[in-house]
Amino acid sequence: MTQFHDVTIAGAGPAGLACALSLAENGLRVAIVDPAPETTLAVPSFDGREIALTHHSRDWLVRNGIWPHIPAGAISPLRTARIETGQEAPGNHSAALLFRAPETTSDALGYLVPNHLIRKAIHEVVRERPEITILAGRSVVATSGNRDEAMTLLDNGTLIRSGLLIAADGRFSRIRQTRGIGAIIHDFGKEILVCRMRHPEPHDGVALQWFDEGQTIALLPVADDDQPGHLSSLVLTLDPADIAVLKTMSKAEFDRDITRRTQSRMGDMRLESARCTYPLKTVFAHRFETTRLALIGDAAVGMHPITAHGFNLGLRGQEILCEEIARGDGDPGSTSVLRNFERRHRRATAPLFAATNGIASLYTHDARPALALRKAGLAIAERLTPLKALVTGFLMDRDHAA
Repeated sequence: MTQFHDVTIAGAGPAGLACALSLAENGLRVAIVDPAPETTLAVPSFDGREIALTHHSRDWLVRNGIWPHIPAGAISPLRTARIETGQEAPGNHSAALLFRAPETTSDALGYLVPNHLIRKAIHEVVRERPEITILAGRSVVATSGNRDEAMTLLDNGTLIRSGLLIAADGRFSRIRQTRGIGAIIHDFGKEILVCRMRHPEPHDGVALQWFDEGQTIALLPVADDDQPGHLSSLVLTLDPADIAVLKTMSKAEFDRDITRRTQSRMGDMRLESARCTYPLKTVFAHRFETTRLALIGDAAVGMHPITAHGFNLGLRGQEILCEEIARGDGDPGSTSVLRNFERRHRRATAPLFAATNGIASLYTHDARPALALRKAGLAIAERLTPLKALVTGFLMDRDHAA
């Protein structure tokens, strides 16, 4: 059986779904292929990840009718971003680097929203669009492209012919690999454990990134519920063996261990969710396009989680691609469209990817010279007002907001 669509998207994650919606707004017929069943796409399970939405990303969700589908009680404003380093940092407030929204506005730096709720909200809007066909429970077997069209073969024998195939199938993209596009893969040799913790002390909308010796801890503010205490998302980076031990601990042992690791700064910590783990690897594709194929989301750029901007960059990437398609001659997979997309998206992401990996490498290296250098770096950065204003502008991302 053969199907015909203007564009085929492999991957129904946030980037793929957002791209389908953007293309449909431009009047294109889109097929989304994903191996997950429709029930999973419609109601994604909790995956531990909290997304730090910039103002631009929130505005995009508002413009596309997605924001109202996210429960208001699940949205936590990010008031302050706090960076610390070293074991003595929790008791030494002068050692922290702080970023706050400008005093001229009451706006937050951004908005923390659970990833699974964003995915659910986008899916609810996408499935109402007649231009979009979701082929759930189907895997891509093979792809090819020529001067005229892209061809995508599914595991049930269906052949999809379209003007463009978009790979949004994750940072370990099989489509990217089979089409001969290499990638810079930085394996930090660590794993990340993410979960929700309840604690008695309020977080006051502060996101903490603490580069301790032997571990990296992030505590992200989560909106309060109707239970006593307050909620934060714990993001803990350790060696894989240590993560394996933590994942199998009893709840009581885990609570005590996390309270110790956080030096009781939020009081006694209590586990409130599943413990999810992920390998710490960053990815930057050598190319973002080839014949009748474009890469978006983590398939193009898989960022280190310290930026908390993976979703925002994925949203930007699909916006750039759809803008270039709209500016083109009506052929979504033309060489000029894809090359313009490649140039713009690489320019927007390459410096940030390199800088983030460099900073992450320095701040997770515990040799004495590195410890001294990273402490000095935070102290200097805290006093550099222009630098802090620049970073704050990046975190808020309001320059291009509508």
